[in-house]
Amino acid sequence: MATMKTLHVVGFKNSGKTTLVSRWISFLKERGFSVSAIKQHGHHGKHGSLKMPDENTDSMRFFQSGADMSIVSGGGAVQMMLNDTPDFERLKKLATIDQPDILLIEGFKEESGPKVVLVKNEADWDSLKQLQDIELVVGLKNKPISFPQIGSREEEQALNNWLWNWLGGDLS
Repeated sequence: MATMKTLHVVGFKNSGKTTLVSRWISFLKERGFSVSAIKQHGHHGKHGSLKMPDENTDSMRFFQSGADMSIVSGGGAVQMMLNDTPDFERLKKLATIDQPDILLIEGFKEESGPKVVLVKNEADWDSLKQLQDIELVVGLKNKPISFPQIGSREEEQALNNWLWNWLGGDLS
């Protein structure tokens, strides 16, 4: 793939965003694509912070000592922690450092870029229909709208077909 394709999957809490992004990552990896993902952790309150490694790990000791960035490499993986909340453009730069074919973004619905909107009901749609760059709506049934739609997030084959066609492929 010549240029990286970027797609947001947006919706309210428990609309199926993580499930769909995870399925699409597997679907794309099985077809030989390199894929990166960004997730906006939108949960607030006492359970709102990200889960961090154990405080006794070397990387957390560096982090808690004030390192701007702590990176650990080993066992075929890299873990990076920033002592900052980067803006969306910086997150995209970090996620695309390896120049993936596809960047899937969970959330960041206010940012520009093509979007798949997941809704659980018409009230969700009423709140989200003003978003820019909507490519697909998932979860509305029997409601005429001006966007392509798939009735349920459980329609895996239809969702995979849509993604494949969106990428310019043909699964038939």
